[in-house]
Amino acid sequence: MTGDRLKVLIVDDHALVLHGFALSVLELFPEAEVFEANSLDAALSIVRRTEDLSLVLFDLHLDSDDGLSNVRRMIEALDGVPLIVISASDESADVIDSVRAGAKGYLLKSGSSALLEHAILLVLSGETYVPMPRTVLVSAATAEPDRPTNHMLDRLTDRQRDVFQLLLAGHSNKEIARSLGVLEGTVKVHVRAIMQKLGVKNRTQVAVAAARAGCFPEEV
Repeated sequence: MTGDRLKVLIVDDHALVLHGFALSVLELFPEAEVFEANSLDAALSIVRRTEDLSLVLFDLHLDSDDGLSNVRRMIEALDGVPLIVISASDESADVIDSVRAGAKGYLLKSGSSALLEHAILLVLSGETYVPMPRTVLVSAATAEPDRPTNHMLDRLTDRQRDVFQLLLAGHSNKEIARSLGVLEGTVKVHVRAIMQKLGVKNRTQVAVAAARAGCFPEEV
């Protein structure tokens, strides 16, 4: 986190959900400035008139059954400002499609305030937050194109295996570095090497490839 004031836009067409997220963000970040919008048009209006917006929490099914079209429109308007999708759905297709559309995170509305804080901090640090409970991973695995996964762990060094397990558990590079007692830059090198060895491009694909190979963290 920098010294700049955090500015968060929350977009949801259910008043209680909208207000609840606003209160939660303010409880976690008392100095934050929070904006609320109950429609895509209202959200776009706020984006146009607000400088230095930090983050957007955006309801997947806002105003439409085709929520992804709204997510894409919002991401285009944000021009680089990160967006976290918020949703009651834990369907793997919704999670994967949201990230593919450009969302930097996917947060379940049933999650805790601690999880909200973790997701926000992770996304603001430039990383992607995706919930990967075992059911989501298994479902996503069956939907992904075939990818060679035999002996996945055999491709990794001992240290890369340590990083890999923490990666699957949803930890940020900084958290992995602290857990393993190494520099964050070292973790980044290991993460890049893991992705290269598995033939994937991001953390979501790492998790899906792991699921297809039957590799899961002990706790998620």
